[in-house]
Amino acid sequence: MQALWLAMCLGIGQSSQTTPAPLGTVIRDFTLRDHRGAERHLSDWREQKLVAIVFLGVDCPLARLYAGRLNELQAEFAPRGVAIVGINSNQHDSLSDLRRYVQQQQVKFPLLKDSNNAVADLFGATRTPEVFLLDQERKVRYRGRIDDQHSVGIQRAKPERRDLALAMEELLAGKPVRVAETTPSGCYIDRLERQDSHGPVTYHREIAPLLQKHCQVCHRPNQVAPFPLTTFEETIGWAETIEEVVRQRRMPPWGANPAHGHFANDTRLSDQERHLFKEWVTAGCPRGRPEEEPPPPHFPEGWSIPGPDRVLTMPQPFTVPAEGILDYQFIEVDPGFIEDTWIRAAEVRPGNRSVVHHCTIYLKPPGSTALRTQGALGNYCLLAWAPGTLPMNLPEGMAKLVPAGWKLVFVVHYVATGSVQTDQTSVGLVLAERSKVRREVATFLLEDLDLRLAPHQANVRVEKAWVAPADVLLLSLFPHMHYRGRSFRYEAHYPDGRSEILLDVPRYDFNWQSSYVLAEPKRLPRGTRLVASALYDNSRANRANPDPTVEVRIGPQSTDEMFNAYFDWALADQDLTQPLSLGEFAQRFARKLTQPVVLGTFLLAGGVIIYGRRLRRQTRGNLPTASG
Repeated sequence: MQALWLAMCLGIGQSSQTTPAPLGTVIRDFTLRDHRGAERHLSDWREQKLVAIVFLGVDCPLARLYAGRLNELQAEFAPRGVAIVGINSNQHDSLSDLRRYVQQQQVKFPLLKDSNNAVADLFGATRTPEVFLLDQERKVRYRGRIDDQHSVGIQRAKPERRDLALAMEELLAGKPVRVAETTPSGCYIDRLERQDSHGPVTYHREIAPLLQKHCQVCHRPNQVAPFPLTTFEETIGWAETIEEVVRQRRMPPWGANPAHGHFANDTRLSDQERHLFKEWVTAGCPRGRPEEEPPPPHFPEGWSIPGPDRVLTMPQPFTVPAEGILDYQFIEVDPGFIEDTWIRAAEVRPGNRSVVHHCTIYLKPPGSTALRTQGALGNYCLLAWAPGTLPMNLPEGMAKLVPAGWKLVFVVHYVATGSVQTDQTSVGLVLAERSKVRREVATFLLEDLDLRLAPHQANVRVEKAWVAPADVLLLSLFPHMHYRGRSFRYEAHYPDGRSEILLDVPRYDFNWQSSYVLAEPKRLPRGTRLVASALYDNSRANRANPDPTVEVRIGPQSTDEMFNAYFDWALADQDLTQPLSLGEFAQRFARKLTQPVVLGTFLLAGGVIIYGRRLRRQTRGNLPTASG
């Protein structure tokens, strides 16, 4: 999950004005204390041929991901006279925070605390992680990133260029560093002064309410975000970062173009709200008066849905390795439903939010071997979860059906966070009374099973359509692609010739899997053509592209590609509290036919009937006639 939050790790302000030490600068001796409180000097490593100074932040997702890589470099190069030394210069990171980081990330190299930013200023360091490689004369010979595997919104299976390792190899061989400067990517070092500044915008009066409304659903203790934003002390260290990502509309995460559609789960900030963050940071982040801050919001500690009637959990914990790109995991869970069961609300609860990228729950008919099944009404998908996604909470009188004997399949996408983790995700179900369900909600899937992207191919357009079989109610839209996905759009083409854009996602981001829930169910007349279209970029210009040199086809893994246009819908005039119509009976019968046992029984029965009729005809033909 840390890869998702790399989008939160850029900022501007005093940190961005710091000038890095030029190549060739001699770094004088300095003294800091390590995470245990012991005094350490740069001269402690005087015998080492090279010293790599790496600036790290405790809660920076990128710094967490690279802790393991730095351990590997330490083990690889220490025998050859190279030392790696970590330095934390964030004002908001304490020594106890450093000890926690060392323990959680299993850090094998020294980690020092730069309490007043003096050493960060000496190097001109701005980000975490950021590397300065010193030769034996302690001259800066390389500065920048560790490698290119992880950056904001990008996580490759392995690095294409090991920048720091290559610089070490070249210096040890007596050669100049061929690429001596690279651009680091990560969180800005917190250099903000804590003076009692004044201004028209204060934390307690303006900023805290915005954080409560838009951010704290994730940025609070024990939630998916890598750091909390519930107090002034927690927020001040991230102020510049917050202002930058808010200004660039990367946070709060929301991909929909505001010109089209109205959605119940819209997380966007207004222009005025974004400007408040800028004013606050420009004025030096005034605290204001605590009594002006509204009471903290109430967030449910357990389930967001009403107390679930049934909780289903993965039977065994899954172990997530410290690094690498993982295949999707398919975990089957038996709900034990011996009769048809209606679900009106459902919620996925990751056991370990730091590693669950997203999770989709599918329904699987008895005897089926398919990973995903499409039936008469649509795709048998119960719900999906990603950070910030609302639980499934269907309108009054609507529910999804789990037929008797069907199983649930948890399809989980895990991401590495720099240390070995485990997860055991659950789903909670709120059941509906059959007598109160008027409309059945189904999830339909438009997909391209022949999707193919040639190497280096950009601007590939894919389009699929669905025609409403009757007047229907559209409830939500959920576009899904992988790293080559660039944009996604849903349009309605009505029988009277009108057209309307229902959802436009101009900059699709695989790191944020959003379901767009309509503020009000939208009625689509019979014959309405629902068109989903997407653009793909398999070229090198797409920085998130794992490998632009290969042909990409449809597949379940992140390095494969998908065109999935999900949408939830219901028949507008359906009333299941009344006797079944012929059409509804046919739909129920068609669903039963998706079950191999039922289908086999139906075919066998049909065969017996046909054979019996033929046998009767043949026997009748062989019977003696009256005249005989």
